[in-house]
Amino acid sequence: MADQYAHSDNKRPTEIPALRWEEPPEGPVLVLLDQTRLPAEEVELVCTDAPALVEAIRSLAVRGAPLLGIAGAYGVALAAVRGFDVDDAAAALESARPTAVNLAVGVRRAHAAHQAALARTGDPRQAAGAALAAARQLHREDTEASARMAEHGLALLDELLPGGGHRILTHCNTGSLVSGGEGTAFAVALAAHRAGRLRRLWVDETRPLLQGARLTAYEAARSGMAYTLLTDNAAGSLFAAGEVDAVLVGADRIAADGSVANKVGSYPLAVLARYHHVPFIVVAPVTTVDPQTPDGASIEVEQRPGHEVTEITAPQVPVVGLEAGGGIPVAPLGTQAYNPAFDVTPPELVTAIVTEEGAVSPVTADALAELCARSRQVTIS
Repeated sequence: MADQYAHSDNKRPTEIPALRWEEPPEGPVLVLLDQTRLPAEEVELVCTDAPALVEAIRSLAVRGAPLLGIAGAYGVALAAVRGFDVDDAAAALESARPTAVNLAVGVRRAHAAHQAALARTGDPRQAAGAALAAARQLHREDTEASARMAEHGLALLDELLPGGGHRILTHCNTGSLVSGGEGTAFAVALAAHRAGRLRRLWVDETRPLLQGARLTAYEAARSGMAYTLLTDNAAGSLFAAGEVDAVLVGADRIAADGSVANKVGSYPLAVLARYHHVPFIVVAPVTTVDPQTPDGASIEVEQRPGHEVTEITAPQVPVVGLEAGGGIPVAPLGTQAYNPAFDVTPPELVTAIVTEEGAVSPVTADALAELCARSRQVTIS
């Protein structure tokens, strides 16, 4: 396994991609913007093999459902191009995080392309090229899907909340750091901002790893959006004060019945939104819909290490490979922690699911099945 850190220039560029494939003289690499180091510094992590990428995925250096799918596909291509065991790499990548279905989708797509080309030609180099082409195609598709989701999401907001001046509450991070484009839920808020219809973006801090505070606020600030950061447990007071017009979140897996697994803390927001008659909108690509998972109870929810709750790690400290005890303790020694990465929101609490193929509302198994069928027809044609 090999990986290294490459510091970006002191002058911050307009845009650093969350992920990119490069081919320097010493061999192809996958370069990641290390999200554990934001917002203190922009540092790129260079992965030269699948085990390095698996570690980056598990440590959340690279994260977010759509981007994990892209990363997984590139990881298979990286193993193939560098001559490693592709089957082993695919298995390790697919199991790196269990809840985000996009990761498995991306890995399987590149792996299938590799196997098909190898069976057809018997040439490992051509098979590696096929895996890389599949990863690049998935990357392009996600970029296009992000733009269409933003368009559909803004249209839905304008339909539900005519007159503009939207005050949107969001949770975790769903911008360009999780996507080949400008994101999922954040991309909708960004579209509203650009159209002059965003009054305020309420940014949940998102405990325990602060993806809202560290990443969404970072993206909102760079985009010139009007935003305010709040602790997760302050959201209820915002609803009670009538300060929230809509909730926009992403998703890591959507079951066949419309149950949505997303960053833990999403389900309480859905309950609050329902009580206060506020739309709760999920924005995710069709690849996040998993027809093989029948309902919310069937979704495997990742359990994260307890030290993420009992300790605080400063973002400027590298956390790849960090063991418990590497942060600042905030709980007594030996405290047990319950730390699920996600929770599951039932479909009856979801106002709409917005995808690149359009919005589903009300959210039902039949409506989702029809959406997925339509998406497959578009892909085939």
